[in-house]
Amino acid sequence: MSDSNSTFRPTDSSVVPRYGEIATFLRAARVPIERPLGIALAGVPFDLGATYRTGARQGPAGVREASRLIRQVNPTTGVAPYRLCNIGDVGDAPTDPLSIERSVALIGEFFQRIHAIGAAPVSMGGDHTVPLPILRAIGKDRPLGLIQVDAHADTFDTFMGTKINHATFVRRAIEEGLLDPARIIQIGLRGTRYGDDDLVFGRTAGLRMVSMDEYEAMGRAAAVQEIRRVVGDGPAYITIDIDGLDPTDAPGTGVPEPGGISMRDVQMMLRGINGLDIVGGDICEVVPSLDPTGITCINAANLMFELTCLVAVARSS
Repeated sequence: MSDSNSTFRPTDSSVVPRYGEIATFLRAARVPIERPLGIALAGVPFDLGATYRTGARQGPAGVREASRLIRQVNPTTGVAPYRLCNIGDVGDAPTDPLSIERSVALIGEFFQRIHAIGAAPVSMGGDHTVPLPILRAIGKDRPLGLIQVDAHADTFDTFMGTKINHATFVRRAIEEGLLDPARIIQIGLRGTRYGDDDLVFGRTAGLRMVSMDEYEAMGRAAAVQEIRRVVGDGPAYITIDIDGLDPTDAPGTGVPEPGGISMRDVQMMLRGINGLDIVGGDICEVVPSLDPTGITCINAANLMFELTCLVAVARSS
């Protein structure tokens, strides 16, 4: 699926100053959802599923601005995604600011359009409800593996009396047959819990749940090997809740949890799984208004580039 003569060209920051032109994800061309698009960079400005501090609906806008810093070649793997695929910013999924249910339906329809033309989504949320409608679009044909960087497992049945919110998407996706629980790995779980049974569903379902304590003991290299073991050769999706990072690297998030993974470790873990069959990914829970320094958006933009590199390599294999 490689396209060495890519139609879409990103803005070259060595020619056009970073502060010039309208901001897009990773300085990609702004394009419609139509062929020959290969990777669709998309925003999902939705946070009605967040139950504490809101504002993740501003995540896509904030990360587009921060994306002015992104260049074109991965410094570790050497991957240059724009040489491998037609990559474009397709804008934002539509949402209804007054309805979770309608928003989830609209988001799902948007990603179904992306999937229908054979493109892979790399998205910026939005709260962590966002992966569910994306997975409904791209996981309906066969269950996917999941690599999840997160402080929280998101496996509740209900939260605040609702079934669809930022704490339930993994459970819903498993129940709907969108994810294969034997090929799910969650990394960075930590934080205080509501009760003793918070993680029972995940353990019973067979998820590989790597707490922050275990991650710290095993180290980054072993974590990469564990990801490869669990996910295997099958198609997999990556979701990064920005609260999986330590708050020193990502203070702009709704539910920060101290003692998390460093930005450097997440970067290098993603680079360490280069070559896996990654069919899409997202980054969620970025709240620009909670971070006056802007580092959360900068780190999210860089992680979006890492996801794009992984998907581009998978599509060109």
